[in-house]
Amino acid sequence: MNSPAFQPPWWLRNAHLQTIWPTLARRFPQACYVNERLELPDQDFVDLVWTQGKPDSPLVIVLHGLEGSLHSPYIRGVLAMIEQQGWRAVLMHFRGCSGELNRLARGYHSGDTADLAFLINTIRQREPNTELAAIGYSMGGNVLLKYLGEQQEQVCLRTAVAMSVPYELDKIARHLEHSLGGFYQWWLLRSLRANYRRKFRADNGPVPLSEVKQLTTFRLFDHRVTAPLHGFDSVDDYYQQASSRQYLPYIKIPCLLVHALDDPFMPADIIPTATELPANVQQITTRYGGHVGFVESTEPWRMHYWLESVVLAQLRAVFTSTAMPEAATDWTQVAPESPV
Repeated sequence: MNSPAFQPPWWLRNAHLQTIWPTLARRFPQACYVNERLELPDQDFVDLVWTQGKPDSPLVIVLHGLEGSLHSPYIRGVLAMIEQQGWRAVLMHFRGCSGELNRLARGYHSGDTADLAFLINTIRQREPNTELAAIGYSMGGNVLLKYLGEQQEQVCLRTAVAMSVPYELDKIARHLEHSLGGFYQWWLLRSLRANYRRKFRADNGPVPLSEVKQLTTFRLFDHRVTAPLHGFDSVDDYYQQASSRQYLPYIKIPCLLVHALDDPFMPADIIPTATELPANVQQITTRYGGHVGFVESTEPWRMHYWLESVVLAQLRAVFTSTAMPEAATDWTQVAPESPV
C-alpha cells in the first residue's frame, strides 16, 4: 500500500488547529443516503446510514468516534470518497448517537464490539459474496481493532483501517484532563452529560440528575455512568477490558493504523511499537496531524484531507486486486518536516 507522506502547510501545523479546523471550516453539498434501523438481539437498535451504489459492489463499514455521527465532517468526507469510487459504505451509529435515544438504559462504550459483530454477521447473511472492509475513527477505531483481535481468523473483512485510536483508555482519560486546558474533555463531557439528562430525565439513572454536573472528568463519568451501565466493576476494570492495544498481536487480516505524534487527545507513547504489531499490520505515524485532522493545503481556500487518500489507497489495494496488500510492519514511517 503506497500513500504520500502527510505534509501540512506551515500555517496549519499546530495540533489544535489540525484537530478543530475540519469541524469549523469543512462543508458538504446535500447528499442522498438510505437510513435503516437494525434491530439487535437484546431488543435495542442501532441506526445505519447507507450510501448509494450497486448491490454487488464492495462495501465499507464505517465507525465514528466518541459522540460522533453522520454530521461529523470526517464521516461525511469518507462516505463521499467511498461513493465516488463506485463502492458502497454503511455508517453504523453507536447506540444513541443517531439523534434518537436507544431503548435500553445501557448505551455504547469504547470496547463494545457486539453490535459491530452483529452488523457484520447480518451483512454476511444478506450478501454472502460481497467484499467487506471496515474503517474506524478514534473510539470507533478502538472498537474495530478490539473486534479484530477477538475474532482473529473468523473475521470476514478483507482489510481494516483505524485512525487516531485511543489504544489505552486510562492514559487518554488522564491526558485529556490537561490537554488545551481541559477543553476537549469539557467539550465531549458536555455532550455526554446532556445526553445522560435526556435519557434519564425521570431521574432513574445510576447518577442523580442533581449530581451530573459534578462529573467533570472522564474518569468520574466512566466510573459513575459507563462502568455500572455496562457491567464493569469500576472505571479501571472498564478501561483495562476495553482498551484495544492488548488485542493488536492477535489481528489476522491486513490492517492499517494511522496516528499523529502531536495528537492532542493522547500522549505519544500510546502509539504501538513495531514489535507489538503482527506482520499483517502496517502503521503510518506522522509528525503532525492532530486528532482525526490531517489537513493539507497549498492555498487557504483549497483544503485536502489526507486521511481519505490513505483510506482510498488501502481499499484500492484490496478491492482492485485478488491479492491482499503486502505486509509492511517495518514500513512504519514518520513523515519528515516540510521545509518552511
